[in-house]
Amino acid sequence: MSQSVDQPTAENMRVQNAPWSSFTFIDPSLQDTSKSRPPSLGSPLDEKLAREEEDIERYGGDDPREPRPKSPLGGIPSLPPSPERDPNMANWDGPDDPHNPQNWSIRRKWMITAVCIIMTVNVTFASSAPSSAAPRIMEELHTSKEVSYLVTTIFLIGYVFGPMFWGPGSELVGRRPIFIITLTLYTLFHLGQGLAKNMQTLLVTRFFAGFFAVAPLTNSSGVVADIWSAAGRGPAMSMFTASVFLGPVLGPMVAGFIVQSHATWRWVFWVMMIFAGVCTAIMIPTLPETYAPVILLKKAKRLRKQDPVKTKDLYAEHEKQDWSIWGIIKRTLFRPFEMLFKEPILFLVTVYLSIVYGLLYALFQAFPIIFIKIRHFTTGHDGLIFIGIGIGTTIGAFVNYVFSRHYPQLIKRWKGFPPSEERLYGAMLGSPFLVIGIFWLGWTGQYAAVPWYVPGLSTIVIGAAIALIFVSFLSFLVDTYLQYSASAFAANTMVRSAVAAAFPLFTTQMFMNLGVNWACTLVGLLGLLFVPAPFLFYKYGSWIRGRSSFAPCFDLVIAKELEEEEEMGAKP
Repeated sequence: MSQSVDQPTAENMRVQNAPWSSFTFIDPSLQDTSKSRPPSLGSPLDEKLAREEEDIERYGGDDPREPRPKSPLGGIPSLPPSPERDPNMANWDGPDDPHNPQNWSIRRKWMITAVCIIMTVNVTFASSAPSSAAPRIMEELHTSKEVSYLVTTIFLIGYVFGPMFWGPGSELVGRRPIFIITLTLYTLFHLGQGLAKNMQTLLVTRFFAGFFAVAPLTNSSGVVADIWSAAGRGPAMSMFTASVFLGPVLGPMVAGFIVQSHATWRWVFWVMMIFAGVCTAIMIPTLPETYAPVILLKKAKRLRKQDPVKTKDLYAEHEKQDWSIWGIIKRTLFRPFEMLFKEPILFLVTVYLSIVYGLLYALFQAFPIIFIKIRHFTTGHDGLIFIGIGIGTTIGAFVNYVFSRHYPQLIKRWKGFPPSEERLYGAMLGSPFLVIGIFWLGWTGQYAAVPWYVPGLSTIVIGAAIALIFVSFLSFLVDTYLQYSASAFAANTMVRSAVAAAFPLFTTQMFMNLGVNWACTLVGLLGLLFVPAPFLFYKYGSWIRGRSSFAPCFDLVIAKELEEEEEMGAKP
């Protein structure tokens, strides 16, 4: 293990001396160190960090207050004192309280995780499945090829606007009510898609389906973080990450064979509706409320009702939050975009992930050219090519899981707050392999004389690279912004979905006019520009974070405190 992990100091906090042989892939999860903190070192720092952790957990990952003041530009950030806990505030009944989702049984946690995975696969499946039916839709509804591409685009535009409502909504009323409302309405809007008699009806219902469908994407990771501790969250988060890409891969595969059969294209939407209905029916009885502030709010209300006299002063912290319309608008609209344009880390990561995410949806338009037009595949067989993407993303998630076993050691050594740059090893590996996979696909897919499996194998490399890049950078954002990570994710999701929505509109023309080889070369060169990004963040990330208004930088505080303790101990 590198020195930057073994001996934290202010100097090596920049983690630029770690040998490349010490790659550490860690799970993309929110920091939760309530059960992994080592014994106190006897320093005031431990008490400060403990209070800061309580604040982070109390606000559900996005502090509704104003950003805390930090030290002057370039200085080590300060930890302002936090008030002592009010005895009248509802809290867990000790560390082993069975009502705390972190204390639920492993079996129950995996059941909840499986429900989140199924929901995520379902809503991402719906985003890509109609792409295979676009020619049939164009023919029956008498529309142009370009307009038929909007069937995918408009669904992703719904992804852009949904996070503004469902993330804050889950923090206000809880995860479970949001899932029930959104999944039910998402299922019902498939009726309009399957019965649509014109393109206008189809597009409007597709937009609202996407608007409601994004809730599992934005909130399921929060559910996983609610129930799993950071030390044990690796397998669950790795499987959840793989499911995000599994849905878009399965969509064209299933829809391709439906379109190829004698069934009408409307059966694509009927299958989507059946799948959505089954997921909703599974979710309602099996997914409990997992958001701790809402659980404690219900506890406070229950105790006040049981004994109004003794518990008249009892309250839940959730009741004291600023849930006014203006407060919600400020957090959901203003803060994400304020961070996007003020935070260079968030801005560059968002741009890169938007391009990578757009590439995934561009493949839905590129594969028919490579395998149907050039190699004369059927629509169903063309959809099977997406198996390579699925295999690749699974490999990427598995690699992340294997190496996430080092994360508990990092938590202990860094008192619960390892350097966020330690998340970037996956992107360092995935970024160059993504470029290799794109060039491989382009220059082997262009020529019919090259066997189909040669460009097909490139999809495995592309899928693995996409998974590694996403897992790494999303984890990096969480560790960098901590209590403001929800705002960072909201900005990232909205921009990323908008870019992905635009890609299908020009991808077909680009591949037809430039050729598969030169179109992939263009995309590959664009990806090549971002290959240095994780390496640069690894070297200069701590320096950039030290100048941020939103990044708490607890690791820098820890390093400084430990360095001062060493200096005091060295004095005679």
